[in-house]
Amino acid sequence: CDNAKGLKAFYDAIKYGPNHLMVFGGVCPSVTSIIAESLQGWNLVQLSFAATTPVLADKKKYPYFFRTVPSDNAVNPAILKLLKHYQWKRVGTLTQDVQRFSEVRNDLTGVLYGEDIEISDTESFSNDPCTSVKKLKGNDVRIILGQFDQNMAAKVFCCAYEENMYGSKYQWIIPGWYEPSWWEQVHTEANSSRCLRKNLLAAMEGYIGVDFEPLSSKQIKTISGKTPQQYESEYNNKRSGVGPSKFHGYAYDGIWVIAKTLQRAMETLHASSRHQRIQDFNYTDHTLGRIILNAMNETNFFGVTGQVVFRNGERMGTIKFTQFQDSREVKVGEYNAVADTLEIINDTIRFQGSEPPKDKTIILEQLRKISLPLYSILSALTILGMIMASAFLFFNIKNRNQKLIKMSSPYMNNLIILGGMLSYASIFLFGLDGSFVSEKTFETLCTVRTWILTVGYTTAFGAMFAKTWRVHAIFKNVKMKKKIIKDQKLLVIVGGMLLIDLCILICWQAVDPLRRTVEKYSMEPDPAGRDISIRPLLEHCENTHMTIWLGIVYAYKGLLMLFGCFLAWETRNVSIPALNDSKYIGMSVYNVGIMCIIGAAVSFLTRDQPNVQFCIVALVIIFCSTITLCLVFVPKLITLRTNPDAATQNRRFQFTQNQKKEDSKTSTSVTSVNQASTSRLEGLQSENHRLRMKITELDKDLEEVTMQLQDTPEKTTYIKQNHYQELNDILNLGNFTESTDGGKAILKNHLDQNPQLQWNTTEPSRTCKDPIEDINSPEHIQRRLSLQLPILHHAYLPSIGGVDASCVSPCVSPTASPRHRHVPPSFRVMVSGL
Repeated sequence: CDNAKGLKAFYDAIKYGPNHLMVFGGVCPSVTSIIAESLQGWNLVQLSFAATTPVLADKKKYPYFFRTVPSDNAVNPAILKLLKHYQWKRVGTLTQDVQRFSEVRNDLTGVLYGEDIEISDTESFSNDPCTSVKKLKGNDVRIILGQFDQNMAAKVFCCAYEENMYGSKYQWIIPGWYEPSWWEQVHTEANSSRCLRKNLLAAMEGYIGVDFEPLSSKQIKTISGKTPQQYESEYNNKRSGVGPSKFHGYAYDGIWVIAKTLQRAMETLHASSRHQRIQDFNYTDHTLGRIILNAMNETNFFGVTGQVVFRNGERMGTIKFTQFQDSREVKVGEYNAVADTLEIINDTIRFQGSEPPKDKTIILEQLRKISLPLYSILSALTILGMIMASAFLFFNIKNRNQKLIKMSSPYMNNLIILGGMLSYASIFLFGLDGSFVSEKTFETLCTVRTWILTVGYTTAFGAMFAKTWRVHAIFKNVKMKKKIIKDQKLLVIVGGMLLIDLCILICWQAVDPLRRTVEKYSMEPDPAGRDISIRPLLEHCENTHMTIWLGIVYAYKGLLMLFGCFLAWETRNVSIPALNDSKYIGMSVYNVGIMCIIGAAVSFLTRDQPNVQFCIVALVIIFCSTITLCLVFVPKLITLRTNPDAATQNRRFQFTQNQKKEDSKTSTSVTSVNQASTSRLEGLQSENHRLRMKITELDKDLEEVTMQLQDTPEKTTYIKQNHYQELNDILNLGNFTESTDGGKAILKNHLDQNPQLQWNTTEPSRTCKDPIEDINSPEHIQRRLSLQLPILHHAYLPSIGGVDASCVSPCVSPTASPRHRHVPPSFRVMVSGL
């Protein structure tokens, strides 16, 4: 528009032309605004049919300005109605830095603010809209209200394609006054910005354009007597190949507005007492100018563009909605500003999803629950484990009087089973989450399941280690003192371990109790494909200092396990199978330790997956409890059915001390080992008494033989060599008390082969007295030595250089003496019967 020429033409017409009643026209916003501002001085009313700039809506500045075409701001009430129709309450704006678009955006902000619709982001651009589009996406804007021309529209949609801001999740609402097929005209420029035509069309698909309706779609007669369709047909016939204008209907209705206004003004003048005519109007006639202005405000008729009504000088027209569908624009609805109604044409508007896009990412908070089938399966396994534990308990109680079971401490076995069943029971509580119980109940379960699992663990392993400690205490007793450790003492030990647990748990509960916490995770797409995002929520049992309390519990349990390993190692050489569980304790501690470490690590890494976490925790508890119970009871069950006596027999009754590296024989009397140790002790005492009796008898025999030799020396030659050797063997038995079992065998063989040496004494005074008390008396020793020394002299004379052992008599020729033959001296010393 040439502002200078337009203003000059207007002022020339005012100065040189006849008096004008009204001004009709004004297309360029800059010229129209200057003229409209000055008309008040001439009392002239201006009516425009093409000026849509929102600036002219200011009635304080332009009180005499009217227009039959709706302003650009007229689309804002229509947009508001559309947003309400689809319940979009969160939008964003993208505006080109041009005054026309900025004014529309500012007016829209005011309209939406009063209707409780949030404008979450407002972006503007001059040349490159990509940065603004990216910001809109970053702010999760789904409904974008754009104000830009058609050249910038191509760039905007190319940026939207690059940012993936199109499709079923987004809705673009832009001006609808672009030229037909405008995208075909600008696709070359779009290609220069590296945006292909198909990409542009893909991003444009589904956008909604908003603009005023050029002609009414209603088929009713207008003030001219023609329907809008008849008028349009006549207009097309008469324009003779000239391109159509979107404002022709508003110009046609504008003529009718002027005619009706002047008609009402004349009627007003005729009804007045001034008898003034309309032709008498001049630019200084303020009264007649006000009459024409009021008549213009009263305009109300149905024209080819719809109902023609002014409100504060603004046309209350009809706004149409078009949608880009399959590379063409389709009318989908219209808004009647007079009635403030929105009409959506049936089945014309199409969204790319199954439903209209959401105005924001709908976040559906979803509590991650433990799968019911998984809970059922693990509960079934837990029930089977508890049935197995009950079977072991029945077996233990039924056979408690059997020697095998009695020696293995049945009461402690019952505690092991009780601890296992408590551990099994905790699995049911670990699987109860928000899908089964309320928040308050879940918080209570946090404490209960911790207590049950802790107490069950200590009860099972505490009882196992307590009875192992009893075996260790007995076989560690190298002084051979009688030591009785009853089950009551073991119960006190287990109770002490549980007391430590209770102190820790009570302090934990009193100082920093476990509470229900809800952890929110990052959003995930809906598995069903809906336009929503899932925000997983997960319940946890936590407190402020969770790490410290868990560290205390783990440290105590670790020390308990190390103590059990120590006891198992110390008692590994106990040779009574019914007492020695060291191998099974070691296996149990190894399996439980490894599984707990692996389970704790994997459980921590999968804390955001409740099904996996619960499955791991449950399987670890089931495995640890089952393997512990089976290692304790299955060997006893098998042994009791196959060879119950073998387990109670002592294969190697010795206890090895690793520190001193020496073996010491032990004998104790305890409740569990009373029968085995007592029977062996009695056997040893009986054997010792019998052997001492043998020594006494042999001493008597030796004494009589010696007396005979002293009384009849000449009879010495009758002692045969074999009989002489038998006496020598008898003398060698004097070291019997310090000899091994081989000596006992020699004695037995000698007595069996020479029964004549086992005589019955004829002295009652001797037999009535306890021989054990006499053999070591001083008188007895002195007499025995006095009688045995001559025999020792003859028996060992060859070894010290005397007569040859083959000589039948100790009296030999001097040629056989040691003087004539050198014999190596012997350093062996023998003391018999001491």
